[in-house]
Amino acid sequence: MKKHAEQESQKEATDAQKETETKKGAAPDAPEAATAATSETEKADAEGKPAAEGPSATASNGAADFQARIAELEKLNADLQDQYLRKAADFDNYRKRMIREKQDAIDFANTNLLVDLVQVLDDFDRAIGHADQFEAGSPAAALAEGVTMIRTQLGNMLDSKYGLTYYPSKDTTFDPNVHEAIGTVPSPDVSEPTVAEEYMKGYKLKDRIIRPAKVMVRMPAEQEK
Repeated sequence: MKKHAEQESQKEATDAQKETETKKGAAPDAPEAATAATSETEKADAEGKPAAEGPSATASNGAADFQARIAELEKLNADLQDQYLRKAADFDNYRKRMIREKQDAIDFANTNLLVDLVQVLDDFDRAIGHADQFEAGSPAAALAEGVTMIRTQLGNMLDSKYGLTYYPSKDTTFDPNVHEAIGTVPSPDVSEPTVAEEYMKGYKLKDRIIRPAKVMVRMPAEQEK
């Protein structure tokens, strides 16, 4: 019994000694860690850099980058939309121009032929202008009446089917866009250039002048001086 008690006492002493040695070995670690952390902090301060960024700083930087990306994409979207609208407007103008040119080609395809026919109308008009010289009821008067009917029918057909129209010029204000002056005469009765006589009729094909009227123009007397 006594020997057993001595063994137990010796074991307890050995365990106590091991525990003491363990504590002595672990104790220096904490000061070393603290010293290392202090050294890192001092080093960061010396270099002018933050020792470490916290979660709030990282979140703030991420939000700023996100907002910048949104602004960049919005600007890109606005630029692309502006380009699309410009292209759409250009295409619409091109389409309208093509339609207009196609219609003009159809409307004025017979211009040269109608210009030639205008000269035939002039011949009819000159013949009809002498019809009043014939005695009423005479063969010549009957022929002149027939020529007048043919002239009327031809003029109506060219007007209704092809859009060829005669525009009167006598006693209208002189317009160089539709009149060709072959002479002028002074007149105290007018305050602006006015067509006095029409020597050759003017014709339009729809809204386009295909032959201007040849006219004599009355000019205000003070301008003539």
